[in-house]
This record gives sequence, structure tokens and C-alpha cells, in this order.
Amino acid sequence: MDTFSKSDPICVLYTQGISNKEWREFGRTEVIENTLNPEFVRKFILDYFFEERQNLRFDLYDVDSKSANLSKHDFLGQAFCTLGEVVGSLGSRMKKPLVGLPGKKCGNIIVKAEEMGNCRESVMMQFCGNKLDKKDFFGKSDPFLVFYRSNEDGTFTTCHKTEVVKNTLNPVWQAFKIPVRALCNGDYDRTIKIECYDWDRDGSHDFIGEFTTSYRELSRGQSQFNVYEVVNPKKKGKKKKYLNSGTVTLLSFLVDIEVTFLDYIKGGVGQGGTQINFTVAIDFTASNGNPTQPTSLHYMSPYQMNAYAMAMKAVGEIIQDYDSDKMFPALGFGAKLPPDGRVSHEFALNGNPQNPYCAGIDGVMEAYYQSLKSVCLYGPTNFSPVINHVARYAASVKDGSQYFILLIITDGVISDMAQTKESIVNASCLPMSIIIVGVGPAEFDAMIELDGDEVRISSKGRYAERDIVQFVPFRDYTDRTGNHILSMARLAKDVLAEIPDQFLSYMRIRGIKPSPAPPPYTPPGHPLQTQI
Repeated sequence: MDTFSKSDPICVLYTQGISNKEWREFGRTEVIENTLNPEFVRKFILDYFFEERQNLRFDLYDVDSKSANLSKHDFLGQAFCTLGEVVGSLGSRMKKPLVGLPGKKCGNIIVKAEEMGNCRESVMMQFCGNKLDKKDFFGKSDPFLVFYRSNEDGTFTTCHKTEVVKNTLNPVWQAFKIPVRALCNGDYDRTIKIECYDWDRDGSHDFIGEFTTSYRELSRGQSQFNVYEVVNPKKKGKKKKYLNSGTVTLLSFLVDIEVTFLDYIKGGVGQGGTQINFTVAIDFTASNGNPTQPTSLHYMSPYQMNAYAMAMKAVGEIIQDYDSDKMFPALGFGAKLPPDGRVSHEFALNGNPQNPYCAGIDGVMEAYYQSLKSVCLYGPTNFSPVINHVARYAASVKDGSQYFILLIITDGVISDMAQTKESIVNASCLPMSIIIVGVGPAEFDAMIELDGDEVRISSKGRYAERDIVQFVPFRDYTDRTGNHILSMARLAKDVLAEIPDQFLSYMRIRGIKPSPAPPPYTPPGHPLQTQI
């Protein structure tokens, strides 16, 4: 943009409010002078939620003056995406063309995301005491430790208490595990204060003494550096000869990195992460009402989407960011099919049983509308065939490279409860999750039972290995005004919120690690960025 030199680019990130959809500036990178291929250093730290659609906008400008007002600088182009798209790209690295200058090629933007490391380390520590002060008149002391992390303003917050070891001056406390951010907020040099008390039944515990350390000191592990004198400042002030009230020694220190959903999704460079496969199954039973009547749950109004279409769109738009080919099998159940009117409980919405895949969520919607015109709503309402359909695929790839999500949308009146429970119990050891959205006014007691949050689901005395079903009633998300959009975001959020934990529980039970494993841990030389 500059006549005599190259541009001086800056990148501005905007995020979008969920409710009002207005773009808000989130932050700006530094300005890099005189280049058309800037690599910006400044990072933006965002909270990531799998279950939300987090829209991002990147605007690039050529900076011409000191002014903070962007309209005073030359616009170089912009790109839109969701945080899920970046995270779901290979190696969490996304490349997109910049647009916005008509008739001009604006170049590309490359956005890379990484999960903050200090959010997920935890540490396992064990301490013992030696020659602690005797505080009880009859017997020895009953010592326990209290750990405090220091805050920015100099105050202290309790972050751990050990158990009490009875009647000893040389206690060995049990090892305990604590997240690093709870211990020191991710800052390795921040003071950690530890107080030692003698436990008393009436709650008036006697103070034995205290010492301070830091995560960096503790991370040296068992050594001469990690034997601490327990000091009581009052005694030290009064008595000339006072040395200490005993010592506390660190016996072991082990850092553990919690693997997260994102570790599996992103995979390594060249190795894709776990692929999420999304399948939709629609209830075409007669209890939904005749689709040509406005009272039907399948009614196709020219003015607004019906509940089935809205639920498909709300959930599908988020999941599609994690599915690289964006081809979704779409099935129906409980209808009579042309030409001969046979009843089917797993038919392809696009009419092609060999290839039930639809291109994107829009393709699924189109196939749904087409099949409504050709099939005849019937019954009974059997869930087990579509569950078994997806389970057959899931059973063929149990190595963690694929995970399957089945969305069933139904009016909730189920006919094959016993078989469905058996299918779910069988599927609970496969890499799959089932989401059920109940539409219409029915009582959804059977669906709530399948959800298994209150009581783990069982069949013939066998219990599900893990909870894989999430049920939500659609009517909880339609507000009285008919303004559906806010509630659609909430619907997707509630429907998908359990998926990352269900996913991790499968990987954990199977002992499947992300590919490749995160690099071995080395404490950095500078305090890490901490997230507020």
C-alpha cells in the first residue's frame, strides 16, 4: 500500500457476542514494518469451548501513523472463521485467503492454535516431617500441613490440606495430586507457603511452624534443597537459642500432563488427529402428525424451519468443524418406503442405501425435505436399528483414530425400549456417543432413562461401561417470542457439552494416547503466561 516501501501490517482480532452477534475488538498484534509476509509474535489467549460456535474475524491494516483509530490506516483484507475450524485443522494450523478488496488478491492468513500448557500440568508430591515440636500434654503431636499459594496482591489462598497423622513427631503424609495452576497459578517462582499444625479435636489446632518454597524449588525433587526448617516466628523472637520446630522433607515430586480432548483432535503434523464422524437419524413415525398439516412436527412451512430442521442445523453446524470431509450419513426410521410401502427402521434420507452420505449440513437438510415428500410416516418407533448401524462402523475402528456421534431426533414415543437399552450397553464400549433431541409436547420419561445421568443404564444385568447418551427436550430452547436463534446456540451447547468427557473416557479406558504424545516436560526458564 505504500508508494516507496512495502506495507507495515498489523492484524486485529474480533470476536462475536453470542447474543447480539456484534463484533468486538479482542486485540491487536504488533506492527511489523516494511514486509508483505509478516509473522506476528503477539498471541491472543481465548477460552475454547467445544460446544459453542466461536466466530472470529481477522482484519489486516497497513499502519500509516501513530493513530489508534483504524479508519486512519489502509485496509489490507480480512478473514472469517470459527475457533473450532482452527483447532480442527491438521496440526491446528489453518490457512485462508484474505478477502475484502474487490478485484484484488489480498494474500493469505495462517492462524495457528495451541492449548496453554500450564493449564493442564498437575503434580504429585509427598512430604514427611522430622522431630516436630511436641504440643500435646499427654502424647505426641497430631501433625498436618496446610499449603497456600500467594496472590498478586500479597495475600494467600489455601490450596491443599494434608490428612492428620496421629500421635507422632515424625509423620509421613500421603502423596497428593494438585493442578499446577492451583499451587502457583502457573508461575514457577511464586511463593508457596506451608504451615504445620497439631490437630486438636475441638478445632483449636496448635501452630507448630511454617516455611516457604516455590514450584521451581520443589521441582528439584528429593535433595538437600528440599529439607525445610519449620519455624515458629513467635518462638524465634523470644528465645535466643531457638533453631526450629523440626523439619519437613519433600520425598517425591512427579509432574503429570493431563491429556485433553484437543490433544486427540489435532494430532501431529502429517498425522491427522482423531476424526469425528457425525450421523443424523430422523424419526418418521406417524405420531409426528401428517407433514402437510401445520400441527405436524414435520410440517414444512415456507416461513420458518420446523423443530427437526432446527435441531439438525444447531448441532450439525458445530460438529462439522471437526469432520474433515464434511460428508454426513443421514438416516430415517419408522416410515413406509416407495415403491412397495415396506416399513424401514434405517433408510437413507437421500434414497441411496449404498451411499447415505450427504454433503454438509445443507445436504442433510435437503435430503430430509426430499424424503418427507416421498415416504409415508408410519411406525413403530424403533431406535435400536440406527444405533446398531453406527455401532457396526464404530466396532471396525477401535484404535482411537475415529469417533462417532449419532444424533437422533424424535418425538420420544419409543417402542423397542428393551432392545434399545441392549444396543446402548453394547455400544458403550465403542468409540461413539449418542445425542437424543426430543421434539414436541410428549412426556420424555423413557428418553431421560436412556440418558443415564441419574441411573447408569443396564440391560439383562449388564451395565453400560460408560455414559454415552445425552438427552435434551427441544421445547426447553424455544422462547415464547419465536426468536429461535439465541436458544439454538444454547441447545447446541447443552447437547454437546458432555461429548469431550465421553470421548476422553473411551480413550482412557482403552489406554489410547494422542498421536504423537505431547513432548516430554521441561520446566521453562521464564514464568508461563497465566490465564485469568
